[in-house]
Formats: sequence, structure tokens, C-alpha cells
Amino acid sequence: MTKADQAASLSVKGRIITGLALAGMMGVYIRALAYTPIEQTQGPAQKIFYLHAPAAMTALGAFAATGLASIFYLWLRDQRVDLFAAASAEVGVVMSVILLTTGPIWGKPIWGTWWSWDARLTSTLFIFLLFVGYLVMRGALEEPVIRAQHSSVIGIMGLVLVPFIHLTVYMFRTLHPTPVILKPSEPSMDSPMLATFLLSLAVYALLYIGLVVQRYALAVLREARSEEAANGIS
Repeated sequence: MTKADQAASLSVKGRIITGLALAGMMGVYIRALAYTPIEQTQGPAQKIFYLHAPAAMTALGAFAATGLASIFYLWLRDQRVDLFAAASAEVGVVMSVILLTTGPIWGKPIWGTWWSWDARLTSTLFIFLLFVGYLVMRGALEEPVIRAQHSSVIGIMGLVLVPFIHLTVYMFRTLHPTPVILKPSEPSMDSPMLATFLLSLAVYALLYIGLVVQRYALAVLREARSEEAANGIS
């Protein structure tokens, strides 16, 4: 099977996984809106939590995966690892757009402001811009090895930022609340809310997998066509 055939097969699988995730997302928000209790303090505005928090976790998870893959690339020098890192970064940027859009929509009625330059929000914006720069740089560099090496450095920088972003609410005074899920003690949520959140997180994880598979397949196809063009010229 040629690289192009492998890419086509992966792309089909990615589309199927993505379709299942999107269908699951519809189910999650039907459950969130109709069958999950309204939070007493924040009221109906809290419902956006089931979109915002899983998007945040998926975005940071995607960036962490890019950073880890970057380390492995510098060790193994395997182009497939670099292509996965890039695919994960692309999906992380998409998830960050959801995160940075839903956050202000949720924050305005609760905090009374669309944005605050506190540590959590500023560092989240910074990692988003860092990986936008990562993708721009990859598009500007044509030589695969140089592109992968430079990208790996930025990917590792992003990996270092991920735990820092999580800890900002403990290290600095911030409008953003302390975690209600990822903390040493038990989650500070009622069981129906927690179940809806975990279901949403699982759907987002599935969406991440589907999108990464599709973007990886596209990258493999591009590499195959570049090789074919180079062989044709030579």
C-alpha cells in the first residue's frame, strides 16, 4: 500500500470518528440543557461550563501531546512523529478558539467583564499565540528537517507552559476560580453535573482523535505528493 493509499484510509477513519464525536456532542448538550440541574450561584450561564472546560482540557492536552511528540522527534528523528505533533497543534489551536470564545461569554454575566489580564487568562492567550506562531513557522519553512527541528523547540516550550497554566490559580490572585475537577480532593460538583462534564470530556477527546487523524492523513498525503514530484523531477 502506498503512502497515498494509507493517507486515504486514515482520512476515512478520521471522518468517521469525527462524525461520531459531533453526534455525541449534540447528545451532551441536550443532556446539559434539559437534564442537568442549574447551578445555584451562577444560574443558567453555568451551562457553558460543559463546553468551555472540556475544550480547555482538550486544548492543553493537545499542546502537551505536541510537546511530548517534539521531544520524541528530537530523539528518534522520525518524520511521522513530527507530522503527529503538527496535527495535534492544529487541533489544539481550534480547541483554544472555542476556549477563548466561550470564556468571555461565560465570564461577562458572572464576573461583570469580558476579559481580565490575570495570570490564567493571559497565559492561556499566550500559549494560543505561541502555537499559532508554531503553525505559521511550519508553513514558512519548506525543508522538512529544519521545519521539524524548529517546530520541536516551540512545541517543548508549549509543553512547559501547560502545567504552569493549570497552577496559575494557586500561584496568583485571579478572577478565574480554582479547579473543581482536577484537584487533590474530590470534585466539587453534584453527581449529575459531574456525569455531564465527564461525558462531554469523553466526546471532546473523541473529537480530538478524529481531527488529529484527519490532519495527520492530510500531512502524509502532502509528503507523498512532494516525494512523487521530487522523484519525477530527478
